Amino acid sequence: MLETRLLTDGEIRSDVLAQIRRLVFDAYDGDFSEEDWEHTRGGWRVVVFDGGALVSHAAVVARVLQVAQRTLQTGYVEGVATIAERRREGLGALVMSHATSLVQTKFEMGALSTSSPSFYERFGWERWRGHSFVRDGVELVRTADEDDGLMVLRSGPSAGIDLAAPIVCERRPGDDW
Repeated sequence: MLETRLLTDGEIRSDVLAQIRRLVFDAYDGDFSEEDWEHTRGGWRVVVFDGGALVSHAAVVARVLQVAQRTLQTGYVEGVATIAERRREGLGALVMSHATSLVQTKFEMGALSTSSPSFYERFGWERWRGHSFVRDGVELVRTADEDDGLMVLRSGPSAGIDLAAPIVCERRPGDDW
């Protein structure tokens, strides 16, 4: 029986957090770093259990993004993963459905970076068409390699933002986006 939970890191037992960490690292097959793991921390986690076994996960963390000089409180999705033997069963869709709802209720906008945009489009996420940048102190550094993978979820205060405008995030260790 599937059970979906929305939890903060403070509400998760350390053994369950360790299970989530293993799931995410395994799901990305060597393409998930310690810095990537740190990016999943400090917000909310949507987790799906089947009979007590962890099978799927998505994290939503707070970030401040700037779109065309407008600052938006953003729910940034990280670490979307499902255990290999349970993929193609709708579990990723289940965590993303909940993550999308969380973003819409708690944030002005959602954002994520992906190599699989079609997966997220069905939940209302849209591809970013503008140029992306990272703020490094007062300097803006172009992140052209990230442009094709950026997606946003416009809702409420961000419903009318221009998808072709420049978008800026703050520098962070590892991948900025």
